[in-house]
Amino acid sequence: MARTNGGIIGKTNKASFGKCTVTSQTSTGCVTLQPGTRAVKALIVAGGGGAGGGAGGAGAGGYRCLQFNAQGTIPVTVGAGGSPGPGGGTAGGKGNDSNVVACGTTYTSTGGGQTGGGPSPVSGQGQPGGSGGGAGISGTTGFGTGNTPPVTPPQGNDGSASQPAPTGTPAPFVAGGSGGGGAGAAGGQNPNTNANGGAGGNGTANDITGSCVTYAGGGGGAGHTAGSGGSGGSGGGGNGNGAANNGFSGCANTGGGGGAGGHNGPNNTYGNGGSGGSGIVVVKELNKASGVWSLQSQFSAQQQGTWPKPELQPFSADYLVVAGGGGGGSGSPAGGGGGAGGYRSSGYGPAPLQGCALTLTPGTTYPVTIGGGGAANNSGNPSVFDSITSTAGGRGGITTTNAGAPGGSGGGGSASFPPGAYLQGCGNTPPTSPPQGNPGGFGNGGAGSGGGATGSGGSGAGPTAASPGAGGAGAPNTITGSCASYAGGGGGAGACAAGGTGGTGGGGPGGRVSTSTSGTAGTANTGGGGGGGNPSGGAGGSGIVILRIPSTIAGSATVAPGTNTLTSQPDGTAVAEFTVSGTITIDTY
Repeated sequence: MARTNGGIIGKTNKASFGKCTVTSQTSTGCVTLQPGTRAVKALIVAGGGGAGGGAGGAGAGGYRCLQFNAQGTIPVTVGAGGSPGPGGGTAGGKGNDSNVVACGTTYTSTGGGQTGGGPSPVSGQGQPGGSGGGAGISGTTGFGTGNTPPVTPPQGNDGSASQPAPTGTPAPFVAGGSGGGGAGAAGGQNPNTNANGGAGGNGTANDITGSCVTYAGGGGGAGHTAGSGGSGGSGGGGNGNGAANNGFSGCANTGGGGGAGGHNGPNNTYGNGGSGGSGIVVVKELNKASGVWSLQSQFSAQQQGTWPKPELQPFSADYLVVAGGGGGGSGSPAGGGGGAGGYRSSGYGPAPLQGCALTLTPGTTYPVTIGGGGAANNSGNPSVFDSITSTAGGRGGITTTNAGAPGGSGGGGSASFPPGAYLQGCGNTPPTSPPQGNPGGFGNGGAGSGGGATGSGGSGAGPTAASPGAGGAGAPNTITGSCASYAGGGGGAGACAAGGTGGTGGGGPGGRVSTSTSGTAGTANTGGGGGGGNPSGGAGGSGIVILRIPSTIAGSATVAPGTNTLTSQPDGTAVAEFTVSGTITIDTY
């Protein structure tokens, strides 16, 4: 019998020629796939739960990112957010499910759990859902469980139980409500030291659309009387509110949970809760030609121009981009330490500072800019790769201007005689998320120090001969395969005392004015801030850019000029390290 698969022996696998087309569906309808598409990746986020008044924050809608077979036209349901509940015992509505139906299978994310209102042990309980709702005011223990019904990997997290008011606190009720669960973390518990609400659990970031967006944050819990409502979780969670003010709704098309309305104890009145944010479905049509396919299928795809070309497909690359550090302040009585250059990274460092990986395209030459460190009394220079810009570190305060300059991390304020607090430079300026740095320290009788990637600069003490502040700590990162720290702040200069120590990650120590000791420069290619000193502050350290690219791309990458390096790693990936400005070229292969 003649073969029907072009003469190839083995199972015929359907290739998919979706051209990586992305469709974002913000309302219920259908997605018509391209003729050659046979597989998709889909982000499915359900509607967030609605919150009540005097309640916990509502849970985020379920969050799932799946890959499955699909073709033709596929029905998509986008779940609405749950309705808001008026205060005093009336619950909000549960979020609605989102789903995709493909090849006879339904893929579902469950709506977020709603929350009740008031102090009742029954009405104040959070309810289960994709992520669960938080418990209400006055120590309600009942919280909603997340990932309900259970799926693997989990679609969400639990809300939190509420802590009761401290013993001896006046009646009737003083404890706030707790936060609703988010896709990335459980809801936060209300503090038992005040009447504030708990924070909503954070959501999860996803770059399926080509941009890094965070979805499915939990809602914040209610505050009691003078207490503040809990903040909503990143990813669209609504903030809670205090007194009898209304809670805030979750953001549309994020699946964020609604924030709880507040409770005014003396009047026993409640604000309304916030509604849940609606969900979203994003479908990415995949290019896939693995396994065995028929020659007819390949020939037809070649004729139509849809046969996948792996060398042209985008890929994810991790990065570390550190700007040049600010120079330390000069002169008498004592100059402030320079702020570290902005620190931005997608991985391999502290989790709170990790952004999304970049999507790069073969066949492209990408410029890389390395920011130089600032000279004494000058801020540094930015480092840039693709869409990531890390801002220069701010210079330290000098005797003519006193205040430190803002930047990726801010410079410290200078000392003064008689003592008086001189402002530090603000960090994370302009703001990025996650933050790229911290503020410097205040100047006083001793100079303030520069801020670092993970810590603010130390402030100078009050007396005239007081010690200056120590530089803010930098961040450790293992993107190169070994651990190194970057973006430490410079130490402030001492007038009659020793200079402040530099922050870990290349921050230069401060000098001492009474012995005419200049500040030490920040370490090159760390973005460390320079130390303050006299007769001169230390220069800031230059910045650095490091990329880690996957094994499938590593053989096609080249860097220039030769000062920069491209090093293979044991896992097959490659690390491109730029200590001077240059380029990286990803060839077509």
